[in-house]
Amino acid sequence: MSENNGNHNTSVATKIIQNTAHHLETLYQNWFLEYASYVVLERAIPALEDGLKPVQRRILHAMKMMDDGRFHKVANVIGQTMQYHPHGDAAIGDALVNLGQKELLIETQGNWGDTRTGDAAAASRYIEAQLSKFAREVAFNADITPWRPSYDGRRNEPVVLPMKFPLLLAQGAEGIAVGLVTKIMPHNFCELLDASIAILQGEEIVILPDFPAGGMADFTNYNEGKKGSRVRVRAKIEVLDRSTLVIREIPYGVTTTGVIDSIIKANDDGKIKIKHIVDNTAQNVEIMIEVPPDISPLVCIDALYAFTDCEVSLSPLCCVICQEKPRFLSVNELLRLSTQRTVDLLRRELEVKLHELEEKWHFAMLEKIFIERRLYHSIETSDSEEAAVTTITTGLQPFAGQLKRAIRGDDVNKLMEIRIKRITRYDARNAEKSIQTLDNEMRKIKNELCHLTEYAIAYFQSLKENYGKGRERRTQIRTFETIAATEVAIANQKLYVNRKEGFVGYGLKKDEFICDCSDLDDIIVFLKNGICKVLRITEKSFVGKDIVYAAVWRKNDQRMVYNMVYKDGESSISFVKRFSVTAVTRDKEYDLTQGTANSKVLYFTANPNGATEVISVHLHPNCAAKKKELEFDFATLEIKGRDAKGNILTKYPVLRIVHKAAGAASFGAVQIWYDPHVGRLNTSGNGQLLGAFQDEDTILAITRDGSYQLTSFEMSNRYDIEQTLMVQKCTPDCVITAVYFDGEKRHYFVKRFQIETTTLDKKFLFISEHADSRLVFVSTATDPCVAINYMRKKSKEEIHEIIKLVDVIELKGWKSLGNRLSTHDLSSVTPAEVAASAHVADAPVAAAIPEQAAEQAQEEKPDKQGKKESDQAKQAVRQDLFWDVL
Repeated sequence: MSENNGNHNTSVATKIIQNTAHHLETLYQNWFLEYASYVVLERAIPALEDGLKPVQRRILHAMKMMDDGRFHKVANVIGQTMQYHPHGDAAIGDALVNLGQKELLIETQGNWGDTRTGDAAAASRYIEAQLSKFAREVAFNADITPWRPSYDGRRNEPVVLPMKFPLLLAQGAEGIAVGLVTKIMPHNFCELLDASIAILQGEEIVILPDFPAGGMADFTNYNEGKKGSRVRVRAKIEVLDRSTLVIREIPYGVTTTGVIDSIIKANDDGKIKIKHIVDNTAQNVEIMIEVPPDISPLVCIDALYAFTDCEVSLSPLCCVICQEKPRFLSVNELLRLSTQRTVDLLRRELEVKLHELEEKWHFAMLEKIFIERRLYHSIETSDSEEAAVTTITTGLQPFAGQLKRAIRGDDVNKLMEIRIKRITRYDARNAEKSIQTLDNEMRKIKNELCHLTEYAIAYFQSLKENYGKGRERRTQIRTFETIAATEVAIANQKLYVNRKEGFVGYGLKKDEFICDCSDLDDIIVFLKNGICKVLRITEKSFVGKDIVYAAVWRKNDQRMVYNMVYKDGESSISFVKRFSVTAVTRDKEYDLTQGTANSKVLYFTANPNGATEVISVHLHPNCAAKKKELEFDFATLEIKGRDAKGNILTKYPVLRIVHKAAGAASFGAVQIWYDPHVGRLNTSGNGQLLGAFQDEDTILAITRDGSYQLTSFEMSNRYDIEQTLMVQKCTPDCVITAVYFDGEKRHYFVKRFQIETTTLDKKFLFISEHADSRLVFVSTATDPCVAINYMRKKSKEEIHEIIKLVDVIELKGWKSLGNRLSTHDLSSVTPAEVAASAHVADAPVAAAIPEQAAEQAQEEKPDKQGKKESDQAKQAVRQDLFWDVL
């Protein structure tokens, strides 16, 4: 009996478990999917039609209902929005502040926080808001807005707003839903309008993000904002002086506090080295960074980009709600759809306006007929209201052909409501003018409907004209180089080695010191048995006993050459080889011998520039060789890979090998290129070839502010691509010819000078220090020329001359003022390309002769045709000119 009861209880329990599992499965399938759909559609993802999330749309609708031209407390706006939004006031307040900080749809008053510093807005009872003029124009039109009941059914709310502007791309959007995420970058207001016009004109478009915080961005991998795209954004960092850096703009999505915290953390971790950092941000971002004297500010900038939030990487993903479903689009496709919707909304607005005008015209005609034909007298003779309506309708039938639609009962009712005062004061002439005005307006709207594309283009142009001022691009479009962290990391550790026991690391402070290094470096180790190994530096690592050589290893360093002599364990023959190690697998052992047992290294050196050497080899005194000592020059060997067997040095046993003499370097001068797109030097052939550089060579850089600077040719050097006019190899015979406008004397001056300074990384101003002084032309060509234009005082004739600058002034010091370019008041100075010196000699040099003589020389110039032929001949020789007209 008990056994039967037990089976019964087990069966019941099994059924309960099965039913519960089925119930939970049903709940998961239904409830969770409903929740996921709600989050996607009603909270996180913006709509394609108006670019708004539901809470944002309800805020704008509530503000439109409240709009009376004055500011409203944000707390009041939140309360009004809660009539439409079924969530708490905190969510509405955060969304409202976010909209206000974008400074597009909402005009704010009070402390609304600062997205740059991360400061929060004041409490909602202290700040105020109202719709902006722009929002009133582009976002609202009740006649073409689809409506639906609010969550409690008491009011109607818009399904989507009739947004006649690509708001989603202008503001950007971020949202996380169940299994979905969207991250749309903000774009430039004016560029979006220009792109919409280009779409309507059938042209191809390219739109790139523009961040409100400014900064610099590399959009190489933007790929129209599709999935997998990437944007690199950097802070704008300036070198104030040798020891001070200033951050003027920060990347999108980070705050000044976050940037400072990341810099302090990187400094604490030993990745960068700074002395002091101060946040002076007020109206503009200003973060001052004090750099130690032994750290180059340019290297510090690279380190800031590599290790801190001064550079961030963004991953755009454009996901929107379209027809109640999430859809992934490119930003180009999104803008095309938005532009098409704007055109459709404009068409619907015109149709509504046309319908309203037609109704006005219809009633105006009815009123004219009603009064001029005195149909109102029939009201007096009618026994009832129905009889009066019938009489008036019958009286209007003969004129039905003049109307645009049939006469309805409500038309007659409106006529019967006209007061006697209006009838007695009726002016037929004014009525006719009003009807004619309505006709003209309807004709205009019909024409706009027929030319809808042109009308839409004019609409976008008017938006740009009315609201585009002050919305110019803030983010500079750049191409960034990839900064290797190991190249800019400071030497914050020291490498030690215990050769006998086989340990390396920065924690072996009691053992042999090798070199300074960073905790990101790789270490290369060579052992006595011929094993080579590369590993990441740690506090202490065992690599193998009897370490021959250990140092920091640089990938792809072909100029580091190792000279080695080893004895083969099987044949006892000594081999010699030269090799480089440019690429390895970390922690993998490579045998540099032939792999036989008992092989060992007899001699080993590392040579940074591929230097050769002569060694003296002492053989064992008991060997059969007649000559017990021999010399070998490594210059006779070719540089090969690490797996090369090498050449036979000797078949006899070796007692010892000693260094006898150093040889020449195997590698000549280094070919250096300058890439003007990123402002960096390279050896990979990108950009302009500067030449071959030896150790003592330097680079000359000239900037727009009229300064020159000498730098080394380190790959870490950075040149501001906006300010740098010229980057070239500095040679002893280099002559700089410059034309500048002196702000104090208000004249153009020319000077020629050679580089006399030797200090590196310091700017030397070679034009006058007045605030209005500016560099107009600069060249290192041997025979530069400029074209000048001025107005002759007596005849008021405009004169064009070509000046050979070599004839104007001789070589002087870089601090000299120079000579005045011309005695005339010049209207312009531009570069000129001169072919033959004979033509230059014929041209008058105004700065070298008195004013009267100059005018006389001008009168003796050849006629215009002769001058034209001369100018054509001058195009034969092109000089290397670098110039700037500001």
